Amino acid sequence: MKHNNVIPNGHFKKHWQNYVKTWFNQPARKARRRTARQAKAVKIFPRPTAGPLRPVVRGQTLKYNMKVRAGRGFSLEELKAAGVPKKLAPTIGISVDHRRRNSSLEGFQTNVQRLKTFKAKLVVFPRRVRKFKAGDSTPEELATATQVAGAYMPIVREKPTMDLVKVTEEMKSFKAYDKLRLERTNARYVGVRAKRAAEAEKEEKK
Repeated sequence: MKHNNVIPNGHFKKHWQNYVKTWFNQPARKARRRTARQAKAVKIFPRPTAGPLRPVVRGQTLKYNMKVRAGRGFSLEELKAAGVPKKLAPTIGISVDHRRRNSSLEGFQTNVQRLKTFKAKLVVFPRRVRKFKAGDSTPEELATATQVAGAYMPIVREKPTMDLVKVTEEMKSFKAYDKLRLERTNARYVGVRAKRAAEAEKEEKK
């Protein structure tokens, strides 16, 4: 090192130029994806290009449970309530998740309504041309049917309505975070406390 120069601070390997990641295939990759999408749309015609219908679900955990999104598949209870046989559902573009359980009535009703709306709009082509079975759409409907491109029945987040109220002393003194912590603690210890109460009752009887 000589003179009043900047001390080099480059942490390179000896032959780092050989390991440079290039991105020259980006435009061709974009074109390839586009042609693949078009080929898939032709292959799955007349089904929608976006794939099967998905349910509306809430994200898990405290961080994400305020948001609704598309789930994996409809639960068996939802299919039963909507009058869709579970074996038939995947064949008419409805995704099924046999593991999912409904934990709220609102979510259950939303998805049942979603299935009913989908069924009302659905056009079912016969497996063999000119051999119509029960449940297939009429020839008039088939003639006017088109392939749905892009998202269909999109999931829309509803904004809650807000009412203006006068702020009371009770509202000012209310500690929301403390209340949430307390309720979470109570929920966690419900089994332990029930066990303790049962043991205490046993001791009293003795």
